Amino acid sequence: MSSDTFQGWVAHDATSPLTFTTFTPKPFEPTDIEIDITHCGICGTDLHTLRSGWAPADYPCVLGHEIIGTVRRVGSAVSSPTPSTSTSSSPSQSDDQTIQPGDRVGIGAQSASCLRPDCAACADGQENYCTRMTATYNSRYRDDANSKSYGGYATRWRGPAHFAFKIPAALSSAEAAPLLCGGVTMFAPLRKYGAGPGKSVGIVGIGGLGHMGILFAKAMGCDSVVGISRTSSKKADAVTGLGADGFIATSEEKNWAKRHSRTLDLIICTVDAADMPLSGYLRLLKLDGTFVQVGAPEQPLPALTAWSLMQKSVKVTGSSIGSPEDIREMLRLAAEKRVVPWIQKRAMREVNEALGDMHEGKARYRYVLENGEELQAKL
Repeated sequence: MSSDTFQGWVAHDATSPLTFTTFTPKPFEPTDIEIDITHCGICGTDLHTLRSGWAPADYPCVLGHEIIGTVRRVGSAVSSPTPSTSTSSSPSQSDDQTIQPGDRVGIGAQSASCLRPDCAACADGQENYCTRMTATYNSRYRDDANSKSYGGYATRWRGPAHFAFKIPAALSSAEAAPLLCGGVTMFAPLRKYGAGPGKSVGIVGIGGLGHMGILFAKAMGCDSVVGISRTSSKKADAVTGLGADGFIATSEEKNWAKRHSRTLDLIICTVDAADMPLSGYLRLLKLDGTFVQVGAPEQPLPALTAWSLMQKSVKVTGSSIGSPEDIREMLRLAAEKRVVPWIQKRAMREVNEALGDMHEGKARYRYVLENGEELQAKL
């Protein structure tokens, strides 16, 4: 088998099971690295993409963007890091240490951006909002039809070193995998909108994303962290297990929006349901509060009345994954405070069963796929 032929679990359409077969990765470039994959988390995005829920997927597709592995090859242009505040267009590795063969690294939902100094997003360290962003799978590098991006349901990954991050020793590979997308999706808006001492934060949806939101909000020192869900079925997990200070069950608590009105500075909403009680959530915000949508439903969000925004000068916004700097800061905090997701390990060969269980809501709260012992032994 050619060195440029990889093996992985490939999706060929929206309904058929993934099949273990070969695929051809992007050409190896001087700015790239190549890793042996040991772990890959299953993200909700994988399900949306697999079934072409948001848009038609670019089949054949290899899913997975919560990747952990061991570096086996490093391009000649992967050099010392550039400061995160730099406006240089250099594609050098931006982690806090140069990546070398044998290092343990992670790759999240983004694997490339233009990195040009005239790109407002990249120049400002917000590569995740670059108009030429390449997703880690189901995307194309530089709009090149022959340079398709493939994800982590595989034995190997190849891509730009700029979007690979060394994993702190305090985090196991299985624990770290969900942080690369799910974790930073929650951490980035918490960080941006000032979560910390003196702030009260609500997390809507106690699932793969939401449980990490509670963990990070607590680790950041928020005065109050409130879990919000339709029912009380996850109240014990949120309060006793994850450390939330309060819990609101919107379908069980009478007049919940009125009772808890103006109690939260910030709400992060992970729910990807088009019928969520959005106006009720906004009622929970204090004056000048902020509502951040991170869940991405396949249907439009509910309509809002103008008064929902005007009465308290609230802000409704969204957040997409996180920047490289967000990921670095998140990993540092996770290692320092032992912020680790609740995971269930599954063998990579069980990927079809795991995706089915994920779809049925059985995960508590993230599945992490593991490759065979021959790869794990390299960690």
